[in-house]
Amino acid sequence: MKRNEIIDSFRDLVIQIATPYSTGTGFLLPNEGIIVTNEHVIRDNNRVVVKSAALDKSIVKVIYVDPKYDLAFLDVSELKIEKRAISLEGSANLVEGDKVIAIGHPFGLKYTATEGIISNMRHAEQSINYIQHDAALNPGNSGGPLLNIDGQIVGVNTFIIKNGNNIGFSLPVKYLKDTLDIFVAKGKLESIRCNSCLNIISDKEIENSYCIHCGSKVIRISDIEAYEPVGVNKTIESMLISAGYDIDLSRRGPNQWHIKKGSANINVSYHMKSGLIIGDAYLGLLPSTNIKPLYTYLLKENHQLEGLTLSVKGQDIILSLLIYDQYLNVSSALDLFNRLFEAADHYDNILVEKYGASWRKEE
Repeated sequence: MKRNEIIDSFRDLVIQIATPYSTGTGFLLPNEGIIVTNEHVIRDNNRVVVKSAALDKSIVKVIYVDPKYDLAFLDVSELKIEKRAISLEGSANLVEGDKVIAIGHPFGLKYTATEGIISNMRHAEQSINYIQHDAALNPGNSGGPLLNIDGQIVGVNTFIIKNGNNIGFSLPVKYLKDTLDIFVAKGKLESIRCNSCLNIISDKEIENSYCIHCGSKVIRISDIEAYEPVGVNKTIESMLISAGYDIDLSRRGPNQWHIKKGSANINVSYHMKSGLIIGDAYLGLLPSTNIKPLYTYLLKENHQLEGLTLSVKGQDIILSLLIYDQYLNVSSALDLFNRLFEAADHYDNILVEKYGASWRKEE
């Protein structure tokens, strides 16, 4: 199988994951009905938002947590997923110098694949031997698959060293296979791995928040407290709820939300240092020819818009709203953002139908 064929074959399997605290990547094992990701990606959550090219944005349950190997499983057994066997190839056949492909899909960003070379098969970290390679990674790639040149999953991308010249690390798939075998044998119940004795125990086996094997303090997945926003985030989320949006599905990482209004995509973000709340509605992409009439239209519209601004960034045509947090309350924010949402759904149709802009691909 050629490199591009391998990458395309995983396009529907690589998953975007978002929580109120972080974003990351996972990959689907369709026959098992689970998504594999890193524990640190879903930490302190028992439900997360997932999305892929073949999977509508959905909220799914966390059913396995493993801080030791930085693994977590998400339950997608209730979603409509086409069955498909995925090869979890043991990394024993890999040697230093072999080519590998790291695939990731940071939430809201494009599907990415980078190629590299294995430089060390036994990078030891806390008694675990990681695969060290130089396939370019970024923090949003955490939880994505590492593939060999035959398109088999050989590892789970787990972390990178900052300023480490693109040195990446992946958990060998053997750890995943061994964990998955035990998890399936225990009936796929909500489970955790005890940090002390390393046994996998289900929520039902935990007695009064203690491991039945060693007595160490553990937390059931079902006991993880739901996220509660505070401060400005609470005001923003209250506003979005008042506007009729599903707040759980809207969250896309720390201080970020995504709203779909008609055919328009709107990103809302809060920058704590500057105090700015920004709403950016992505209306479409510039046409390749006859652009002047479109620019003229944008300039004329900007003269009459109040509190909103039309602009162009790269190929994107954007309608923006800026508010300082000191002036924010639910009532004022609701009025301003409703104007943004309605105007976005109005302008994108005009830009496409009258001025030749093209629709932006769905996030």
